[in-house]
Amino acid sequence: MSEKFTRWDAADSLKTGEDMALYLDACLNEDSGDGQLIRAALNDIARARGMSQLARDTGITREGLYRALSDKGNPELTTVLKIIKALGMQLHATSSTTSKPRRAARKKTPADRVAA
Repeated sequence: MSEKFTRWDAADSLKTGEDMALYLDACLNEDSGDGQLIRAALNDIARARGMSQLARDTGITREGLYRALSDKGNPELTTVLKIIKALGMQLHATSSTTSKPRRAARKKTPADRVAA
């Protein structure tokens, strides 16, 4: 008895807008800095949502989207932002360091100046 395996596709698991946003957020956090993981995530999300509808919403041809989001694609930032907006998502930035907030300097009073 032989087993049949099918290739797993992330697009099949992305059912809701929240799923898609969480997936993109995780890929943004894990990307090595070359953008390939982000591009791949946008490709998965675009296929899950429907590439033809996304093409209409972005004003980019369907073929152009496939090309930009392919393994060899290198979409411009404007393309990425158009896609994210058309998907109903937003990008947010946070600090990657966990430093303590700086305290505001206390104004010196006349008594402080005399003591110094």
